[in-house]
Amino acid sequence: MKQGNASLYASHREPFLRDGVVFLEQALAPQHMQVVEDAFTWKLQNAGKSAEMFYPELGATILQATGNSVAAPSFQQMLFETPLTAVVAALFDSDDVWYLEEQVWLKEGGAARRTPWHQDSSYYPFEGPKSVVLWIPLDDLKKENSLDVVRGSFKGKIFNGTAMDIDDDTLPLYSEDDLPRLPNIEKERDKWDIVSWPIKRGDILAFHSNALHGGAPTAAGMRRRSLTLRFIGDDVKKTRRPQRRQGADSYAANAKKPDVAYADIEDSAAISNLSLRIDHALRPGEAVYRVGVPKVRG
Repeated sequence: MKQGNASLYASHREPFLRDGVVFLEQALAPQHMQVVEDAFTWKLQNAGKSAEMFYPELGATILQATGNSVAAPSFQQMLFETPLTAVVAALFDSDDVWYLEEQVWLKEGGAARRTPWHQDSSYYPFEGPKSVVLWIPLDDLKKENSLDVVRGSFKGKIFNGTAMDIDDDTLPLYSEDDLPRLPNIEKERDKWDIVSWPIKRGDILAFHSNALHGGAPTAAGMRRRSLTLRFIGDDVKKTRRPQRRQGADSYAANAKKPDVAYADIEDSAAISNLSLRIDHALRPGEAVYRVGVPKVRG
């Protein structure tokens, strides 16, 4: 089976359910990583309106782009001819897997500051146990340049999103009357059960979308490329999220469009309205996969 056998990854399910994060060492063979890199490169070249630059005044490139590119040949190959969905099926203990979206991150050039601590769930109007993020770096990374996750935090409260403010990582995306402000985890690291790993090409870090996490900084001259893939199962349901406060109407108030032009694609434009589609098409408690999220396994 080209998508892989989920039973090969079953041992990771218990720590995922307990901690909300699990490290899968060398889960992807070299040929599979080449497929992942091809998808990353295609997405970067076809990011369209989803491409955003963060903290450009600092002199480093920190670029992210999101979308659902399931129709692109490189993504078809990655989703249907590598073990990625087998990993997800094992963590869900279910062969029913839907592909929500991808997110590419590129940090290079000058010294790039860390990505603020946050929870992915803060940005989407849904919740449920079967919600996983696969973080797949394309380059070897030292632990101090990897992704940090607060173990067990996925079982706690949902905090406000971060507005990615250059001076205050906890500046809220929504009114603090709606969701509590993010704690300043970076200034109080000793108070949190933070885990991270040195990364080799082929490793995967999987975590629940509720888990608090943040990307470590990179040194001048380093390049950190990562492809993030988000998947959901049948128990992920619509919930309510507040309206973003004035001035925070993009992914983050600080983001800007890059100077370089990126090709636009229909898939990215469609998935960027996912939250709106969920709000308009579903009632609270209804399954998110019903709004046309592509099923990739089962």
